[in-house]
Amino acid sequence: MALSPFVCVSRPAQHIRDISDPEHPYSLEQLDVVNEENIECDDAGSHITVRFTPTVQHCSMATLIGLSIRVKLMRCLPRRFKVDIQLSPGSHASETEVNKQLNDKERVAAALENPNLSDMVDRCLVPSM
Repeated sequence: MALSPFVCVSRPAQHIRDISDPEHPYSLEQLDVVNEENIECDDAGSHITVRFTPTVQHCSMATLIGLSIRVKLMRCLPRRFKVDIQLSPGSHASETEVNKQLNDKERVAAALENPNLSDMVDRCLVPSM
């Protein structure tokens, strides 16, 4: 059974809006790092793209933020969805490298096997669980 377009578009935003920024006591939505306009959902194609904008171009936490978004969506959405996490174009000095890391299954799996990094992701997700 296919989800309605409304459900597909709204659910990803609902799941990630309360993720905490790793450096600030605010959510990603409060900092305008994520917003509904930067989420594309193709329900028929089972594909979601989330673009996020770090607060500064040299944000050292961009990979952690993207990884937190990916993990949250992996935990909340049906497995049929392929999720791409990307920096908004021109929003980060290392945009290409960060995007590559965030969408490489092996790199993501290795990152999540690191207990320190996994704990950091979980801390970012606590408010949104």
